[in-house]
Amino acid sequence: MFETIEKIDQQLLLYGNGLHNSFFDAIVPYLTSFLVWIPLFIWWFMGIRKTHSQKILTIILFVAVLLVASDRSSVLIKNSVKRYRPTHNMELKDKIHVINDYRGGQYGYVSSHATNAFAIACFLFLLMRNSPKKWLKISFFLWALIFCYTRIYLGVHYPFDLFSGALLGALLALVFYKIFVRFNTLKEDI
Repeated sequence: MFETIEKIDQQLLLYGNGLHNSFFDAIVPYLTSFLVWIPLFIWWFMGIRKTHSQKILTIILFVAVLLVASDRSSVLIKNSVKRYRPTHNMELKDKIHVINDYRGGQYGYVSSHATNAFAIACFLFLLMRNSPKKWLKISFFLWALIFCYTRIYLGVHYPFDLFSGALLGALLALVFYKIFVRFNTLKEDI
């Protein structure tokens, strides 16, 4: 069964990685970086601040700590599992479309990009779930999906690396959100 899943994972990777063209080859290396998304993050901040102005510093702190926790946990899993990235897999590396000779680190399971992106997206969605700002909430997950797809496009992650990272990020977001709610309840009781 594991071999079947691995074959499907490889086929999906090769399909997603094979959708390259010169336009996307030029922009995807930028889209895989957090820095290029700063204008979007500022828009999120403005939208969240309107709804949660009294808690904005606490939210920023929780998101920062969540990012550290998600990144460190994904790296810990990556270094424990030691699944080679597609660009380091001897059977696949010659079939992968590589841009600017970028191959990523040696191991890829679970994807830190996916873990971090879905940790942020899920935490912010939970925070804003009762808000009427539909497009703001949609943008959290749209960004996370685009951010994750860049990793397939670049050939440095299998879809299962991303799916597992997204699950880990969502789980961490849920835990942090529950702590956030409890923290704010305790603070209000004081």
